[in-house]
Amino acid sequence: MRNTGAAAMLGALSLFAAACGGAEGTRSGGPAEGGTFTFAIGADPGALDPAMGVLSVTNTVLSMAYDTLVHYGPDGKIVPGLAEKWDVKPDSVTFTLRKDVTCSDGSKLTPADVAENVNHIADPATKSPLYGVFVPIGMKAEADEAAGTVTLSTPKPFSFILESAPVIFVVCGKGVKDRSVLAHGTSGSGAYKLTEAVPSDHYTFQVREDYAWGPGGATTKNPGQPAKVVLKVVPNEQTTANLLISGGLNGGVVYGPDRARLEALPGIGKTVISAGNGQFFYHQGDDRPAKDPAVRKALTQAVNLKELAGISSSGTGRPATGLVQEPRPCQGDTVAGHVPAFDEAAASAALDAAGWKAGPDGVRVKDGHKLTLRLLYATTRGAGVQAAAEYLAAAWKKAGVDVTLNGVIDTKMAESLNVTQDWDVVWLPIGVTLPSQLVGFLSGPAAPKGANFAHLANARYEKLVAEAALKPAAEGCKLWLESESALFENADLIPVVENTALIAAKNATFDMTAGLFAPTSIRLAEGG
Repeated sequence: MRNTGAAAMLGALSLFAAACGGAEGTRSGGPAEGGTFTFAIGADPGALDPAMGVLSVTNTVLSMAYDTLVHYGPDGKIVPGLAEKWDVKPDSVTFTLRKDVTCSDGSKLTPADVAENVNHIADPATKSPLYGVFVPIGMKAEADEAAGTVTLSTPKPFSFILESAPVIFVVCGKGVKDRSVLAHGTSGSGAYKLTEAVPSDHYTFQVREDYAWGPGGATTKNPGQPAKVVLKVVPNEQTTANLLISGGLNGGVVYGPDRARLEALPGIGKTVISAGNGQFFYHQGDDRPAKDPAVRKALTQAVNLKELAGISSSGTGRPATGLVQEPRPCQGDTVAGHVPAFDEAAASAALDAAGWKAGPDGVRVKDGHKLTLRLLYATTRGAGVQAAAEYLAAAWKKAGVDVTLNGVIDTKMAESLNVTQDWDVVWLPIGVTLPSQLVGFLSGPAAPKGANFAHLANARYEKLVAEAALKPAAEGCKLWLESESALFENADLIPVVENTALIAAKNATFDMTAGLFAPTSIRLAEGG
């Protein structure tokens, strides 16, 4: 896998902000007809071209207007979308498209439209950050108009060739030929069409009343289906909570301390969901102290990860069990028993053995160089992340390390992570739903030329994922799970906590999967 663009974007925000979930608010009456559903998003989504959309907030917005070939059902199984059936082989999957699908401009969806989406992402000239993450390296698409099919193929067998399809938004109509219209508009077959875009303020969508090809054949002809959806940019979670309480919003996702007062209030529907890991990586470049696995393991042993988990999540987290978010295809705990355990004495002895001896000021020294770490983290992720960085710095200072905290905004994080590489440890969430989507970030060419921002070179991980990728999804799960544990045992990255978030609703119900709306699930009640 290549593509520093994807790594840069992931450094700013995780691919998906939340796992499966939904919320149901208290209903003050029956279904509301022709109403407006208003939902808070935490940041502006930026340009809306689906081939470039890797930020979680961008994909949330895109999910209102675009469909995918198939979807994840409530049980995590694949269900029909634009495709009514499919035939899977080790190195290809052929989708038979529905014949009644139209684009928002009235044109008919064609197999050629679908194929062009995949081939556009795979074209090096596009420089799509989705290539090698959502669309596997080497994937090609071929349309058969007569048969009404599209075949996606890879040069060699690929485990998740079908499971990759639910995250590839399909552009159709005028947007296929002129992608400039996608910067601030939509051209999709989805349940809603964007009618107004006011950056940093709101995005308004109008329902498509003829829509009848949602997940499993869902339509928009349902009692309570809103005529309009407004996605309102609300960067402050306190404001989001206030608007939910006052009725200014029908829904939102809250990660921080304001969720406590929402959870305590009647009349607010709430569902707690997984929101990706709090975790940190060690930079293993040739000139970095964490190049030495003994140093990485000692630094990890110097930290009480259980305490750190509570601090970073403000007490709302769960024990981390792996790197992939739900709905994940391979179930199992890859973390327990595989991360170096907290042991300050062992950490000190290991650093001594690695040649790092305490100097007169308490900072360890080796070959005339002090043991220093530059800890990078995003300041936009709330007080928990700031507190986690300070806790790590204190623990490592106690072990004889000179730590500099480097808190930056998301855009600066991407530059620091991949271009300037001015960090030794980074607190970085990466949210994906398939283990194959992580491979380029955890192996292969290093940044700034490649996506491997931490310069990882774990031979066991590379061997296991290479074997797993050639097997059908279920058959390869044991190997995929073992590959994650290999990273933790080598202290390449340290999963600290599984964060959670609160999906809150008032006078409405809706479902989200991996941060994406199921638009046909949105219902308004009277009073909403």
